[in-house]
Amino acid sequence: MKKSLLALALGGLGIGVTEFTIMGMLPDVASDLGVSIPEAGYLISAYALGVVVGAPLLVVGMNRFSPTKTLILLMVLFTLFNGLSIIAPDYNFLLASRFIAGLPHGAFFGVGSVVASRIADRGKEAQAVATMFSGLTVANLLGVPIGTYIGHHYSWRYTFLLIAFIGVLTILALKFWMPKTEVRESNKSPWKDFAIFKNANIWFMVLIFSFGPAALFAWISYIAPLMSEVSGINSRFLPYIMILAGLGMFVGNMIGGKLTDRFSPSKVVVGVMVLQILCMVLIYFVASNAYANLLMTFITGVATFALVPSLTLLLLNSVKSDAEMLVASLGPACFNIANALGAYFGGLPIDSGYGYTSPVLVGALLSLIGIGITLLYFKQEKKSKIVLKKVNSEKLADCA
Repeated sequence: MKKSLLALALGGLGIGVTEFTIMGMLPDVASDLGVSIPEAGYLISAYALGVVVGAPLLVVGMNRFSPTKTLILLMVLFTLFNGLSIIAPDYNFLLASRFIAGLPHGAFFGVGSVVASRIADRGKEAQAVATMFSGLTVANLLGVPIGTYIGHHYSWRYTFLLIAFIGVLTILALKFWMPKTEVRESNKSPWKDFAIFKNANIWFMVLIFSFGPAALFAWISYIAPLMSEVSGINSRFLPYIMILAGLGMFVGNMIGGKLTDRFSPSKVVVGVMVLQILCMVLIYFVASNAYANLLMTFITGVATFALVPSLTLLLLNSVKSDAEMLVASLGPACFNIANALGAYFGGLPIDSGYGYTSPVLVGALLSLIGIGITLLYFKQEKKSKIVLKKVNSEKLADCA
């Protein structure tokens, strides 16, 4: 592995730990700050909102810097903002710090995706992007369980101290391992990059990113009651079940990168979403069997994260523009929209009394919607190419 890609993966590790560890520490945070667990749950929403807001604004705002310098600055902000959580005196302060801690998240992955594809060996662009996102999967595999353990047995503030430490290591790795990159030369104002939103392809990608990965969150948001109430597994084994899911995500991320380089992002995206539907349906029918459900936990982890590198590369290829970093930053932002959609819609049938297996059927439906939008996108792309080819032919005829 190139050291430069390792630096990006280390950043992904820190981001993954800060995003997901809070879920396991909610009771501890709520108790310490004197708020209810549902109220503490807003800390998750605040972070996700920060990701959505910060991704485009920070990418465009730092446009005058080189990609390498931008990555370092984003990680400095990440470290400082998470450091605020260490000293949070009350709930409102922590809520605000979680929001601003989310701001660099999407921008880092957006700029990092472009840089990773540029420094990759020819034909291995998707694998390079997958390497960066491997930090996120390692976070789910090891970082989150360790951070949750520290937060539960010692203090949740120590967990944020660990996150800040990972941030410092990432800053050093980026400074010494990342090759120097050139500043984008352009006569126009960087804020004019937002003109990409006039392109229909961008809105297709926003919808695909918002619905395709939502199956993951419809499933994993309610995996605890699914395992304990339906499969009959003691809740004390939940951390190990999450490690199993994280291992599947790690493997799926790498497989997704290799498949995308071998075939094409479009084929892999559709194929993986079909696999997601199959996994969700199988979980619905086998969840009462603990061993079968554990096996499906690993397989579903593979299927859901195999989508990440292929979907990211599809996004990068969707719009031919010098605002590629802004385009790339939309992926992580919309991934958090998928998080909100999956968790929200997955919880509706539970509230209606349909049981803890019902969210996976919602996940299957969300994947199906994602496939439908993706196929419409391909149809629109094909039509655009035909029109462009016709226009070019007419121009050649006029010149003749």
